[in-house]
Amino acid sequence: MIEFRHVSKSYRTPGRPKVLLHDFSIALPKGATIGVLGRNGAGKSTLLGMVAGTVQPDAGTIHRNAMISWPLGFSGSFHGDLTGAQNVRFVARIYGMDTDALIAYVEDFAELGDFMDMPVRSYSSGMRARLAFGMSMGVAFDCYLVDEVTAVGDTAFKAKCLAVFKHRLKDAGMLMVSHSTGTIRAYCRSGLVLEDGEATYFEDVEDAIAQHERNMALT
Repeated sequence: MIEFRHVSKSYRTPGRPKVLLHDFSIALPKGATIGVLGRNGAGKSTLLGMVAGTVQPDAGTIHRNAMISWPLGFSGSFHGDLTGAQNVRFVARIYGMDTDALIAYVEDFAELGDFMDMPVRSYSSGMRARLAFGMSMGVAFDCYLVDEVTAVGDTAFKAKCLAVFKHRLKDAGMLMVSHSTGTIRAYCRSGLVLEDGEATYFEDVEDAIAQHERNMALT
């Protein structure tokens, strides 16, 4: 579903380049729920960005034979002068979905009421997050990208977000970045550990967590 072929990525830093990935190749299994682990600065969010296509590798290619989500709950690409409904309609057209059906889903999920017909620039950050999460759940992606789980709103709404997300994962894969090993355990069956420019895949998430904890113990 997602294949890395000899992918390398580094960033310039004072002194010498910071290597995040070096000649990394792997075909990630279809439907796998994979937790991405690594110390701060190891390249976890950069790896998600490369899968999403928003970050380009220095070398190599990433092949995606699947419909990949934007990072779950990401609201940075909304057009502020468009209404919530117009933003949803735009996304529906990009993904070839029934526009009215997606708007109806997001209206019901996000619970924004009349604000769906108001410009997004008038939204609070919480309202934008509700709209973004509703859109993320309204599109049935093959693989979800998650940079920390961001359920929003009050306790009841957070519970609804997490319940719907877990339901989506019954038929989809996921790449999840989280600093919480408890969260990784709750959502992921496999793991990918980043350390010193190398990425190691573990079929069992417990093996991945154990390796990550050994890496962290060396500092």
